[in-house]
Amino acid sequence: MKIIDWLADENNRGTLKKASYITLFIVFVADFFVHRHHATFIWDNIPGFGAVYGFVSCIVIIRVSKALGHAVLMKKEDYYD
Repeated sequence: MKIIDWLADENNRGTLKKASYITLFIVFVADFFVHRHHATFIWDNIPGFGAVYGFVSCIVIIRVSKALGHAVLMKKEDYYD
């Protein structure tokens, strides 16, 4: 069985979601153990900021692109008629 078929299977959605949440949690917790002696910006000293910022950024990109697609880019079915 190919990995793409396994990822696309609806029966594996719960497993993939759990694995994603566990990975996000591990990255978040691991950030508390990183030594920050050369932090450039103030937010570089906040543990977990990169993981939270990345997660929130992904959610915002998905929401904005879906809104843009539905509001502007998508046409009605009879657009070319």
